[in-house]
Amino acid sequence: MVIELFTDGASSGNPGPGGYGTILRAGQHYKELSEGFRKTTNNRMELLAVIKGLEALKNPNQEVILYSDSKYVIDAIEKRWVYGWLQKGFKDKKNKDLWLRYLEVSKPHKIKLVWVKGHAGHPENERCDQLAVAASKQPNLKIDTVFEAENAKVNLL
Repeated sequence: MVIELFTDGASSGNPGPGGYGTILRAGQHYKELSEGFRKTTNNRMELLAVIKGLEALKNPNQEVILYSDSKYVIDAIEKRWVYGWLQKGFKDKKNKDLWLRYLEVSKPHKIKLVWVKGHAGHPENERCDQLAVAASKQPNLKIDTVFEAENAKVNLL
């Protein structure tokens, strides 16, 4: 059975409060996931939405169709940029922690990527955006520890 994975990320300010929204759908099964963080970036949330969706899969070797409006995510994977970044140790690249996590969690699955235009009326993309934005506005947001630690170092220099 094919699993459809719809994802979106959002941040208010870049960096700023952010969140992700993910929908998993397979046959009659449907699940929504979302979380918010106090300080992060849009790209981190776009990528985390994909990761969280893949981490939610219970079995290996799943056929997954991944829908995302993020050119950052889609192009980095489809054009294989992420593998070049990996070979160079992610030198001068952001989000190393999430890309390494993506590479690990994506290994056991067959993933087909589909880019969708954001804010263009795609029902699941619109729902993921609603989830991401709502998550970013929750009280007691989580801490994106890697992002905040990396930016604390930058601010000290």
